[in-house]
Amino acid sequence: MNDSPGCPLTDVVAAYMPRLSEFSFEPALVAAVDQHAAAVCDALVPAPPRGPEKRTLRREELADYVLGFTDRLSEAEWTEPVGHDFATLHLTAVCWLVREHDLLDA
Repeated sequence: MNDSPGCPLTDVVAAYMPRLSEFSFEPALVAAVDQHAAAVCDALVPAPPRGPEKRTLRREELADYVLGFTDRLSEAEWTEPVGHDFATLHLTAVCWLVREHDLLDA
């Protein structure tokens, strides 16, 4: 998963972005991906102390996070299952964040 040079987000988006199309068929998937996206944001960007200020997610930070996450998956010799497990939900959430924050064009 980390074999190509450049931004690791590109590989993840290529592999997992198509899973976002499943949202219209599986409402529970939307909720699960939303929870994973929130966890990624919480890990990278602290919530503002007050108010509904929007958190800014930076491409570099998300790319570093994805690199560490996919390295751990490789070390564990993880293989993508049919369906959804923690890792696929997490990587799908990364794709959602990339799309929502327009991070590949950044």
